Amino acid sequence: MLDESCCAEVRGLIDKRNWNGVKKMLPTLPAADVAGYLVGLDKNEKILLFRSLPRDFSAEVFAEMEPSNQDLFLKQLSDKETSQLLADLPPDDRASVFQELPAQVTWKLYKLLSPGDLKEVKHILGYPEESVGRLMTPDYIAVRPNWKIKDVLEYIRKKGRDSETTSRIYITDEKGHLFDDIRLRHIIIADPEKDIKELIKGDVTTISAFEDQEKAVHLIKKLNINALPVVDSSNAMVGIVTFDDLMDVEEQEVTEDFQKIAAISTTKEDTYVEKIGEASITLLYRKRILWLVFLVFMNIFSGAAASLFEKTIAKYIVLIFFMPLLIGSGGNAGSQSSTLMIRALATGDVKQNDWLKMLKREFMIAGLLGLTMGVAVSFIGIFRGGPLIAAVVVLAMFLIVIFGSLIGISLPFIFTKLGKDPAMASGPLIQSLCDITGIIIYFSIATVILEIP
Repeated sequence: MLDESCCAEVRGLIDKRNWNGVKKMLPTLPAADVAGYLVGLDKNEKILLFRSLPRDFSAEVFAEMEPSNQDLFLKQLSDKETSQLLADLPPDDRASVFQELPAQVTWKLYKLLSPGDLKEVKHILGYPEESVGRLMTPDYIAVRPNWKIKDVLEYIRKKGRDSETTSRIYITDEKGHLFDDIRLRHIIIADPEKDIKELIKGDVTTISAFEDQEKAVHLIKKLNINALPVVDSSNAMVGIVTFDDLMDVEEQEVTEDFQKIAAISTTKEDTYVEKIGEASITLLYRKRILWLVFLVFMNIFSGAAASLFEKTIAKYIVLIFFMPLLIGSGGNAGSQSSTLMIRALATGDVKQNDWLKMLKREFMIAGLLGLTMGVAVSFIGIFRGGPLIAAVVVLAMFLIVIFGSLIGISLPFIFTKLGKDPAMASGPLIQSLCDITGIIIYFSIATVILEIP
């Protein structure tokens, strides 16, 4: 967002209707900041200011807007202005507009594209949702291995303006098969009379256009590069996916994971309304109600489990005092282990075949945690019910923490094995499962130790 001094200066130019001044000032500022400032203006000023921007810069600003704001602008612009704006957008940003806006809007936009741009959009949108192909851009610089360095540099000067990045140059054959990607600085310092193939090392990393976008995020961070070459099923290069696009994906994935951990549904509509402050009450209600209703019925089993031990509870009513403490501890332990494991699976620190190893490790950790917590609560047990009740509470705490931790660490693996997002092993789900198992464990131990017939 623009700082206060910039906002005041722009506001002064707008009030004086000095659109030439606006046209000169705003392109010197970051496009994302200008986009944030624009959406806060009233409707007429918003459109007038946007129309005053230089063509190339207006496309950059538009690409930084949320889909809901893009939709608003497109409805206010003329068909000619919209057509020009779409033509100026990079191919990946143009495809993103078509992917995220409502269907009735996109059909209108299709008619405003040139045949070449329409072909590019349809090609990108032909890949599966959340695949790398949906993010890639075909605007990259590819040269042939038999070109001399001086010819490559001349080609970069001609084509660089239309490329998404010039930091890496791709060497391909006539069919698009990739030999290597070379850093521009290595080309600049090389002998101009050498062939570019002499710089080839052949250790380039590629990603399939059909691969999940999250894998591209991991790769580009691991390799510390700003662009990753994308290949098709025949291993021919079809585009590149850049760091800035993938960081947007990572932000979205993290948001979805947090929502799933909190037992909030994610829907396709979330791509259209991304900010919670812009979401409608109806959407927020739909995102939360399904899980909450499901968990209500899950909690019925907790009550059913407790009803199995009516005699034990009736004879030792003091047991009720410790129930929230014990059940809550199991849920907390389960949520802790689940959160750690979801993160480890997401970052690749832990693999699916590490399940047994992690289960053994968690059993030992949970045992120590349960023992410590049992000792801590034993004094309350003695004070409230005597040595026998204290023994019940200590043993129950020990076993409940172990079972809760094992449930928490297992669910992310189970969901991953089923092909689901491990973040679906949400805190509320684990808490409900721990409630049921915790009640059964607690009152079973009490029934045995207290010798209830």
